[in-house]
Amino acid sequence: MIFVWGATLAAGLLLILSPWLWPAGAVASRPASTGRIARLLEGAGYGHLPGKTLPAACAAGGIVAGAIVWLVVPVPALALVAVVIGALAPVALLRGRETGLRRRRRGMWPDVCDLLIASVRAGMALPDAVASLADSGPVALRPAFAQFGRDLAASGHFDSSAERLKSTLADPVADRIIETLRMARQVGGTELTAVLRALSTAVRADVALRAEVEARQSWIRGAAILGVVAPWVILGMLALRPEGAKAYGSAEGVVLIVAGALVSIVAFRIMVRIGRLPEPRRWFG
Repeated sequence: MIFVWGATLAAGLLLILSPWLWPAGAVASRPASTGRIARLLEGAGYGHLPGKTLPAACAAGGIVAGAIVWLVVPVPALALVAVVIGALAPVALLRGRETGLRRRRRGMWPDVCDLLIASVRAGMALPDAVASLADSGPVALRPAFAQFGRDLAASGHFDSSAERLKSTLADPVADRIIETLRMARQVGGTELTAVLRALSTAVRADVALRAEVEARQSWIRGAAILGVVAPWVILGMLALRPEGAKAYGSAEGVVLIVAGALVSIVAFRIMVRIGRLPEPRRWFG
């Protein structure tokens, strides 16, 4: 019975989140690559997975989390909170992975610009200069550029191959570099090396500044996580006792748990927003 109840709650949660997961007209009026689910999967490095994977993972996470909490602490309100947390966990994990990948790649883009400048100055054609990064570029980025080389060899069309490269890399700085190369390819550009050099300098300065600010503000996110998790750990320990489970299973206990969950969510979002640095937006064609 708990699995049916958990599935119903997870399905209801997904319907509530449907404006985020399935934006109106996303499938009919826009390419799949511009959908929010597709962009999140691409940014986390799972762009090869179908878009239905995330909703299915959210539903499964909600059902499993709700069932586990119900078996350990048979309090309906706590099981409901577990369903919500379990359903949102895949989205949070993907966003965390996306942020981590962007942070690790951010320091690699100046080297990519420098390698492109060297290749262009050596007289190499622009498509060949980009494809050569599969051998000379940063190790973490080489598979994406190797795929670009295969696409270019198969199609012979630089723009379409560059668009797929943008989708694979899923990074704002990569978008700026690729769009600069596409413009230079289409209209010609004697200032390409100067633009790439300026972009490299700007990215290096941004990396240094972000590293300093994130080091100073890391305590904000840590305090937010501790402040949200600690009360629920104590609540779970109290609910393990029979009298505690009975109290939290009453109408007053349900109101307390639901109100506490809402307050925790609002407080956590405020703390995270305070410590968040603005991220550059991606460029889409």
